[in-house]
Amino acid sequence: MQYEPLFHVILVEPEIPNNTGNIGRTCVGMQSKLHLVKPLGFEINDKQLRRSGLDYWPHLEWQVHESLKEWQEQSKTPSRTFYFSTKAKKTIYELEFQRGDQFVFGKETKGLPEDLIYSNLDQAVKIPMLGPIRSYNLANSVAVALFEASRQLQVNKG
Repeated sequence: MQYEPLFHVILVEPEIPNNTGNIGRTCVGMQSKLHLVKPLGFEINDKQLRRSGLDYWPHLEWQVHESLKEWQEQSKTPSRTFYFSTKAKKTIYELEFQRGDQFVFGKETKGLPEDLIYSNLDQAVKIPMLGPIRSYNLANSVAVALFEASRQLQVNKG
């Protein structure tokens, strides 16, 4: 199914196929495109990836990029790219999202590279954490970002 994506989700070096499958399913539901930046911690045909994405994977708009640099060179809207990190100062509630925005998330064990975050500090954003945890699950974080952004756009008013 071809559509103009509402948002773009970029996963930099994802490691856990179940997370990526769940994120793919969420992207289908939110009409968003999924970008996977290599190296990946699993094979695209991984059974767990397909299982967690259920039968939605064929409906997913997705693309694999050989490197972060390659993805950055293909990015059409660098000024509308947001880098999610616990190290960011701004929260998702301080931003005004727009259709076509790009949300970049790092690998499950380390997040995004610090130099990437600090060189894009104005576009670094975090999801508030109230309890004593280091971070949220990657799939949950992507869902929070997509739902907050779509809420701001009032995508489904009915």
